[in-house]
Amino acid sequence: MGFTIETGTQAPDFSLPGVDGKTWSLGEFASEEAVVVLFTCTHCPVAIASEDRLVEKQTEYAERGVAFVAINSNEDEDHPTDSFDHMVQRAQEKGFNFPYLRDESQDVAKAYGAQRTPHYFLLDRERRVVYTGRECADPSNADQATAWELWEAVDALLAGRPAPTAVTEAIGCNVKWWGRDAHWMPESLADFG
Repeated sequence: MGFTIETGTQAPDFSLPGVDGKTWSLGEFASEEAVVVLFTCTHCPVAIASEDRLVEKQTEYAERGVAFVAINSNEDEDHPTDSFDHMVQRAQEKGFNFPYLRDESQDVAKAYGAQRTPHYFLLDRERRVVYTGRECADPSNADQATAWELWEAVDALLAGRPAPTAVTEAIGCNVKWWGRDAHWMPESLADFG
């Protein structure tokens, strides 16, 4: 999985601006049992296909102490629809009920080792990573998906059990890094040097 942080790792904190005008960090979720951090964007078909489901799942899981936070780290020079203004518009259009944050420097994406949009990281009560990867086996055709590893991991965590599957390959478009061609994928943090 290249440079993605491993399960059991303490999740990196962040301080990022949200489309709601607020600055968000992991500390904002101190009362929550779990946090789902997802790296996403406004143009990737897989990310777009997941949006309505994420709104539904946040509604479903909020009462069980699970918070979602979405982060867009894509460069917006060659991908202008990933600009902050477009993020604000998208969040309003889709009725996002979770923070949608801008990682302009891409430092947070690098700290987590985000590779694709979307790429999910499930954090436990101590904010250790207990699952990383995809939402399900076929996020673009959810009605045909046979494995929902992220939600299985969330349910297991809430039940005090380890994730049935702790690591999967994220499915979606590559994170669009500043100064890199569209298909470049880092293998380690050294690739950013």
